[in-house]
Amino acid sequence: MNEKRYRAVLFDLGGTLRIALEDEPYMRHARRKMTELAGAPLQVEDFYQLVEDRYESYRRWALGENKEAGDRELWCRWLLPDYDPARIRQVCHELSFQYRQTKGRRTVVEGGADTVKELCRRGYTLGIISDLVGRREVDEWLDQDGLRPYFQTVQQSSVTYIRKPGPAIYYYAMEEVGAEPENCCYVGDNLNRDIIGAKAVDFGMTVTVQYQKDKPLKLTAENRPDAKVYRFPDLL
Repeated sequence: MNEKRYRAVLFDLGGTLRIALEDEPYMRHARRKMTELAGAPLQVEDFYQLVEDRYESYRRWALGENKEAGDRELWCRWLLPDYDPARIRQVCHELSFQYRQTKGRRTVVEGGADTVKELCRRGYTLGIISDLVGRREVDEWLDQDGLRPYFQTVQQSSVTYIRKPGPAIYYYAMEEVGAEPENCCYVGDNLNRDIIGAKAVDFGMTVTVQYQKDKPLKLTAENRPDAKVYRFPDLL
């Protein structure tokens, strides 16, 4: 990176800085916990499939509108509108957290923490712009892994209610760190959200991480990144 030009590096999380590992006992526990929280009169797997089916409708709306619902709206309006609303309002944050855990046990990618720390040591300002369900997970992860001091802004769609590639969530991050688009680099794995959004805002540089080298990228003029890395530490 041109250190004179770029001063802020903003990251996606899922598939970029963090990945989900298959851990069936861990995922099964989360499915069971969801069922208990909701007081569902269904078997665990039947309840989980109900949520999955309804989540598809929600996801089509979210992607089509570049919006994200908060926990209460997600569960009371979209996923469990036929369940006791008073109960669901009380447990909606935990439901979101457990739903995320049904997708795998999340961990920072190899070399991720050291790369973040080295970028800070070199003088870059770092931030996060991430689309994900729920408010609890990211805060807990930053504290548990001791990474909170390294990120000067954390923008989550579940907090801002705006998803990538909508431009507003990028501007929120830049405003908080005091950077202009031309001085920012965005790092993500999803070409059609991460990269298109950052390029639309005229970020100075976009980088995609591709951990599966044999997975072909469907590149267009709109989603073509400026650089690609196969290992997170290669950002350095």
